[in-house]
Amino acid sequence: MRLRYHPYSPLILFGLAAARSLADSTASTLDGADTTHTHRKGGPDAAKARAVKDAYLISWNGYYDHAFPDDTLQPVTNGSVNDRSSWGVTAVDSLSAAIIFQDAESVNQILEFIPTIDFTTTRRSEFFSLFETNIRYVGGLLSAYDLLSLPQYRNLPENKTHVETLLKQAVSLGNALKFAFDTPSGVPDPSIQLNPAPRRSGALTNNIAEAGTLVLEWTRLSDLTGDPSYAALAQKAESYILHPAPPSAEPFPGLVGTHLRIADGRFTDTSGGWSGLTDSFYEYLIKMYLYDPDQFAFYKERWMAAADSTMRYLVSHPSTRQDITFLSLYRGTTTIPVSTHLASFAGGNFILGGLLLNETKYVDFGLRLAESYYQTYRGTATGIGPEAFRWFDNAKPPSGDNTPPPTAEDAASYASAGFWATARQYILRPETVESLYHAYRATGDAKYQDMAWRAFRDVARAARVGGAYAGLADVTGADGGRFLDRMESFWITETLKYLYLLFTEDSEIQVQAGRPNMWVYGTEAQPYRIRSNR
Repeated sequence: MRLRYHPYSPLILFGLAAARSLADSTASTLDGADTTHTHRKGGPDAAKARAVKDAYLISWNGYYDHAFPDDTLQPVTNGSVNDRSSWGVTAVDSLSAAIIFQDAESVNQILEFIPTIDFTTTRRSEFFSLFETNIRYVGGLLSAYDLLSLPQYRNLPENKTHVETLLKQAVSLGNALKFAFDTPSGVPDPSIQLNPAPRRSGALTNNIAEAGTLVLEWTRLSDLTGDPSYAALAQKAESYILHPAPPSAEPFPGLVGTHLRIADGRFTDTSGGWSGLTDSFYEYLIKMYLYDPDQFAFYKERWMAAADSTMRYLVSHPSTRQDITFLSLYRGTTTIPVSTHLASFAGGNFILGGLLLNETKYVDFGLRLAESYYQTYRGTATGIGPEAFRWFDNAKPPSGDNTPPPTAEDAASYASAGFWATARQYILRPETVESLYHAYRATGDAKYQDMAWRAFRDVARAARVGGAYAGLADVTGADGGRFLDRMESFWITETLKYLYLLFTEDSEIQVQAGRPNMWVYGTEAQPYRIRSNR
């Protein structure tokens, strides 16, 4: 999942002894870039999969015991906060994970709850994000509906009528959200409210991640209901980004600006990158092609143009670690050596694109990115990558963004790690393990399982507190600094799901190499059946 708590705009008790023992057995080989690696065939690992499932159970039970049916657990204080419309976001967002973990108890707890939600209003008068509501709620409902049609999951629900309720509730929510698109251009308002009456925020612009990360879920909703209106709304909004109006909308071919005017769909800037406010637009281009390669062939062309320009113009190597490849941001045609944890998903997206298009260059580049962004984990005292970081690239002119030089402490870190943290927190994000998941699925190489396992061990050890797991204020300190009293729903449905899929058995819902993919994962790691397999 992307676009959350972005510190930069585009400018700029893990108590499982057995699990710890397994992790320690591989840790010594993972401290630096491996240039002499010999491929080792990976495979399912029941003990590691069980350890990840145990972390899921700790997380879900902590939420259910202390926060349900509110939105978000505060794991330090065992409290709760309603930060996503008071519809129980952790429950709805986590349902697909509960199904994949095959935990019948939590599946049925969530299925019993969903029919009680009134998606036509909120408890209080508040504006909320259309984007976040789409990926967490609409996506959670549709993905669970699709997954529960599979034989291996079909018997999880105790009350079979709840399965059809998932689709009915998705329709109710979609209908409640439709008016966000009722703007002069059809580019949706990014924030709306339902209580006391439907109202748009009146924002003048939307960014390409928020406007361009609706199309998969809303197209799926149309396909499941037979009502084309949902897809039509999202695809019209997408069209302004796919066909940017001149002048100067693309500083590099396929790479566009960040903000669109809601009045006419024209870009207001030429800044961007593969990070907050832009990221999942690029992600969904190739995923829509996977969903239906005939209807969305042009999405593929736009993804390839963006991917080729990224490989040509945005590649950057830290002056102290030429073995690492990061992706710069850009302002016009000036690149800026800044990146984020969010951007670490790009490796997985390139790998997926390469698999779908049978293009080795994209797979190889994605593997390089996946391994490089993993090095941000190895470069901190906690073993966890920071929210944002930067570096120097002697091969490119100064970016002119007026960022102060690193402190003496940061300079020492840069000398060995190839980056220094500019935002030091970690909020249980999935993007690095997401790319390692794709790297493993593409290659079958056990080293990517090893990397992901060590990341899991380090996160689970540092973030375990109170009711479940919490974010960390400073990953560069050995203790992670203070705990951040929030467990985002994406911890369960993305981070833990991708980790579990790395170690469990192969199945049709997994990303496939060398055979057709039958499912596509949304940006919140919600799997949907592709159109040809309805």
